[in-house]
Amino acid sequence: MLVKTYKSLFQKELSSLYDAMEIESFFFLILEQFRNLKRIDLALQPDLEFTEAEISQWNLVLEQLKIEIPIQYILGKTHFYGLEFQVNPNVLIPRPETEELVDWIIKTNSNGNLSPIKIIDIGTGSGCIAISLAKNLPNASVFALDVSKKALEIAQINALQNETKITFIENNILETTNFEQQFDVIVSNPPYVRNLEKAEIKKNVFENEPHLALFVADDNALLFYRKIAQIAMKNLQPSGQLFFEINQYLGKETLDLLADLGFQNIELRQDIYGNDRMISCRKETN
Repeated sequence: MLVKTYKSLFQKELSSLYDAMEIESFFFLILEQFRNLKRIDLALQPDLEFTEAEISQWNLVLEQLKIEIPIQYILGKTHFYGLEFQVNPNVLIPRPETEELVDWIIKTNSNGNLSPIKIIDIGTGSGCIAISLAKNLPNASVFALDVSKKALEIAQINALQNETKITFIENNILETTNFEQQFDVIVSNPPYVRNLEKAEIKKNVFENEPHLALFVADDNALLFYRKIAQIAMKNLQPSGQLFFEINQYLGKETLDLLADLGFQNIELRQDIYGNDRMISCRKETN
């Protein structure tokens, strides 16, 4: 079968679930992984064909897309901040909003000062934050903590794949009172989706991505922020920075929490979609 013929069938089969641009993106992501062909290759070689074995392989992927398994899990990888990461259902799929948080941290800490700094990423998941920071801040010693052993296994693979040195820690931050060392930067993208917001979560996320990394109780939505901020007060160097990705509906509450704990220079930023999404603050210097 001609590849372009199968492409038409592929689009028709998924048209009731996804928009045309998303289906087009799926098709070429799969084509690149399975045949190492890009969009331009198909345009230049319209008579390319699939073998029967290839059609069977594509049909398996198609069936998974029909039940809304994320394409990143199907292919086992995704891209984040210019790097490739392995992903599976034990870790959240990295998102563009988190790239903005990483970019903020890098720009704040790469102003020509090459003094050694220590960074810890709490709730690292796939390791996308920690690894991107290590790759782009050569003066940084980066640590990454997660409660999930399976998540850490993926993060370790990603660190090796991206040629970065990360110190991984398996621990439950909610059961942690103190770290054994001081850090210049603490960053976290903790669970922040309240149960009352589950209706807003897309089916492919809700049914496939790890709930441990997504949801918090309605009556204690800032649980992780409070705990991490309390630890940051103990384990940040004077003038050290704390960065969070936050629930878009709880920007004011998160700001108030940090102010009440004594943080200074608190800044709230919106993401590319105009939602309150990330916060930076500093520990007092004295």
